[in-house]
Amino acid sequence: MSLPCSMLTLYELVTHKKDWLKNTVVIIDPCINPDGRDRYVNWYNQVKSTPYNTAQDAKEHHEPWPGGRANHYLFDLNRDWAWATQIESKQRIKIYNKWMPHIHVDFHEQGINSPYYFAPAAEPFHEIISEWQRDFQTQIGKNHAKYFDKEGWLYFTKESFDLLYPSYGDTYPTFMGAIGMTYEQAGGGRGGLGVQTNEGEILTLKDRAIHHTSTGLSTVEISSKNAEKLNAEFRKFFNNDNLGYKSFVLKNENQDKTNRLKKLLDTHEITYEYASEQTVKGYNFKTQKEDKLNANKGDLVIHTNQPKGKMVQILFEPKAKLVDSLTYDITAWSLPYAHGFNAVASKSKVNSSAMMAKAFTLNAMDKSAYAYISKWTSLEDATFLGELLKNNITPRFSEKPFSIAGKKYRRGTLIILRNDNKQETFDEELIKIANTNKRVLQPVTTGFVDSGSDFGSYSVKPIHKQNVALLSGNGASSLSFGEIWHFFETELHYPLTIIDSEYFSNANFSAYDVIIIPEGYYGGTLTRSTLDKLTKWTRSGGTLIAIGTALHSFADKKGFALTAKKADSQNDKNSNLTPYAEEERKSVKNLITGAIFKSKIDTTHPLGFGYTEEYFSLKLSETSYNYLKDGGNVAYFNKNTQNVSGYAGSAAVKNIPESLLFGEEQKGSGSIIYMVDNPLFRSFWENGKLFLANAVFLLNSNKLKN
Repeated sequence: MSLPCSMLTLYELVTHKKDWLKNTVVIIDPCINPDGRDRYVNWYNQVKSTPYNTAQDAKEHHEPWPGGRANHYLFDLNRDWAWATQIESKQRIKIYNKWMPHIHVDFHEQGINSPYYFAPAAEPFHEIISEWQRDFQTQIGKNHAKYFDKEGWLYFTKESFDLLYPSYGDTYPTFMGAIGMTYEQAGGGRGGLGVQTNEGEILTLKDRAIHHTSTGLSTVEISSKNAEKLNAEFRKFFNNDNLGYKSFVLKNENQDKTNRLKKLLDTHEITYEYASEQTVKGYNFKTQKEDKLNANKGDLVIHTNQPKGKMVQILFEPKAKLVDSLTYDITAWSLPYAHGFNAVASKSKVNSSAMMAKAFTLNAMDKSAYAYISKWTSLEDATFLGELLKNNITPRFSEKPFSIAGKKYRRGTLIILRNDNKQETFDEELIKIANTNKRVLQPVTTGFVDSGSDFGSYSVKPIHKQNVALLSGNGASSLSFGEIWHFFETELHYPLTIIDSEYFSNANFSAYDVIIIPEGYYGGTLTRSTLDKLTKWTRSGGTLIAIGTALHSFADKKGFALTAKKADSQNDKNSNLTPYAEEERKSVKNLITGAIFKSKIDTTHPLGFGYTEEYFSLKLSETSYNYLKDGGNVAYFNKNTQNVSGYAGSAAVKNIPESLLFGEEQKGSGSIIYMVDNPLFRSFWENGKLFLANAVFLLNSNKLKN
């Protein structure tokens, strides 16, 4: 709730509406995004007219990139509730769990020409939502309508805003037993102090504040009148006897991934235990069918017979049931896929017990070591590598599997040779960095391996410090840019230089080893001359990484191997006879709204190091590209590919088989990496992050640039 609405609401509650507070506790969060607010207000105060100008063309109604909606790292906090990737979300969830409200309202704004929106929500509702939650939303909406009707204010309900995706400020509380709702007022960044709508009315900031205040007070009123029923139904919500799945078992094949998931569960105060040796039957996430899983001691088990069992069901369920394909957001998010786990959903409770976490054993120096060896299977390994490079320690990585001293190592394994690091404090610095990052080092006294390539082989390549640049500004998706910025600063802890699109074409590309182009549309930035300049830089050894919609700037262009895959050109013979009222629903057959597809990975390619041969990708668009004829198809969808979870339109899904996911086009000494799906989406698709680290550190990093 914005500050003006908060103060108006508070005043009314402590003066004229005090009776409602006799049985109702009201908690107000007046400003949940201080960075975005400051960004907007500072800009607005610089450009506004006095008195304010209501013309839509006025500068004060055209907020510059990236806008004030997002936080410091340009994340949309209203899509981060479940994933808690941002510090604001973590702190908010901590307070939320302290109070566990019976009703939660998220006050928002929408376009300047939209009427006010309030509950009840649109379909689809997630099936976990109770009949009481559905019904009371309608009661609340009718109570609001009483006040809006009296004033003649326009409003709408049951449209646009559904209750499916679990990471909103209405769905997350709903799945925690509350009546969760979004209220949307016209305004947003274009509203300013006052603006003329397309209908000729003047919408003022005062109007916006009064509308939100009215629905806020109406919510408190009906809550107070139904306090006893709210308490009773809230208690009922936490009876989890009828949940379909009783336990989720996740194989602990990568302790770093397990630790990341446990950290998320801890944030939400969801409990977990550990399996014993047993065979578990249930839905296998890898095979998408009923199957068996051999659980080992230490595999993670999350039960649904706990207070937040319904939230567990929603976050881990293989597929969310869709009763309507017209949705507001992605339709698949299952954590075993997002975090890259081999897992089973069991309809029977799995035996488990609590277990103390095994403490990390500190590494010790071995000055007789010829080399130290460290694994490469997780983002934490990439963070460790970044720390080595920042501290001027040069590691190598093996392009081939090898064995030495009775142990086997996978492709991508880091090998830190004494010969590459002749500084006197090498051992001390290396051990300190490894212990700080909790990385296990294996010292060896020789470079002569039992199998594979010796450490002096050409296939054991050095990794040099990479200077990374990231494109920002007009044309770039602020959200995609923010995901990459956040990834480097808070997870990799590796420096990068941000270059604005306004002067990108004039930048000195030779100062960088890696340039990343986030999602966006770059017609005015990636011109023919700039693409030629980038191509020349790539040929000299640079790595260019293009993500998501940025690929449009390269596809079907002269000099690039990427080609767009054409959709089935056969037109629907009756398309011109489609009734107007059915056109929107018919159009969804051409869309993919956040669905999961299984891809094949070439694990012998450095871009695929640390992965298994199967990767589940979150596809956010129906756009697809052909396999690269001149280049490496590192990750791709084969001819039998189908969506394993989430909505994919019947026409759109036909274009995914035999299409590219991640590919490398080599140019001279460098390469262009095409990432069709965004591996960093909202920073919650954890299993995709190592792909970007591989692209930055393992491709062309062995070449010293001038």
